[in-house]
Amino acid sequence: MTTPRITALGVQVGGGHYKGKAIQPVEYISANRLNFLEGCSVKRITRWRDKPAEHRFQDLEKIKHEIDLLIELESRDA
Repeated sequence: MTTPRITALGVQVGGGHYKGKAIQPVEYISANRLNFLEGCSVKRITRWRDKPAEHRFQDLEKIKHEIDLLIELESRDA
């Protein structure tokens, strides 16, 4: 009898807010070669509803800040 192999994608440290999602944010981020700020926004928008009530809107505020940073950095190079 073989023991099932545990992969890094099958483990979540510090919570379960990605469990039960159709696709892990890290898989989407990697497949689409998103940069750091884009990836952070994807991660946060995926999980914000699953966070405790006192932290939900904090994730949305962080997304707004990350998008503002992305706009600032990208427009600097345009």
